[in-house]
Amino acid sequence: MFLVDSCGWLEWFTDGPLAEEYKPYLADCDNLLVPSIVLYEVYKFLKRESGEEKALLAVGYVKNAQLVSLDDTLAIHAADMALRYRLAMADAIVAATADMYDCPLITSDADLKDLPNVKFVPRR
Repeated sequence: MFLVDSCGWLEWFTDGPLAEEYKPYLADCDNLLVPSIVLYEVYKFLKRESGEEKALLAVGYVKNAQLVSLDDTLAIHAADMALRYRLAMADAIVAATADMYDCPLITSDADLKDLPNVKFVPRR
């Protein structure tokens, strides 16, 4: 299993410069975890930038992966990680989800690059 942060999904859905680097992870929905906050971020961005139809198509694809809802255990773990690593709420939820499921986090978010078990994909 692995987890791709919102930036990776957005690269892929918008055919950004890093889309090909994220493709191997995002094409394998059977081994992909998606925190509900990532679904929120992807939908919001795509609806604002590309319209509701594209946003809903993206949501349909994302929902083929294993969605992880924010529950009390994950919320507490995310808060602890936010304090330990000085993370914003969404970043902490994403990082805590990867940590709880013991899976790699694939991201281009510089705020997450130094966390354990992160594969950082630098922006060009």
